[in-house]
Amino acid sequence: MTDTAVTEAPLTVSARAARRIGEILKTEGNGAMLRVSVEGGGCSGFQYKFDVERAKAEDDILIERDSAVVLVDPSSAPFLAGSELDFVDDLIGASFRVVNPNATASCGCGTSFSI
Repeated sequence: MTDTAVTEAPLTVSARAARRIGEILKTEGNGAMLRVSVEGGGCSGFQYKFDVERAKAEDDILIERDSAVVLVDPSSAPFLAGSELDFVDDLIGASFRVVNPNATASCGCGTSFSI
């Protein structure tokens, strides 16, 4: 990965998230990547979506850390700018969590937000 790709990446991936993504992608076979996107909806206006994909669109932003490969589409990138993708395992359960400095409000479970 070049320095340019790092500075243009809309989100960073924590070490915990990279480890968990790597575990998931390993079970999906060669060429699997995690897509993080933002869609309209959810109780706060926008929601995060996570999908395993095998194809990278020409304009996708590719983020790599260790064995984790994450894709972000250009439409979602502005909503994720400056965010960190983390993985938490607590009493409520295990899940990916986006720490988004642009969100002005979010729902209790952290899957939807508003700007």
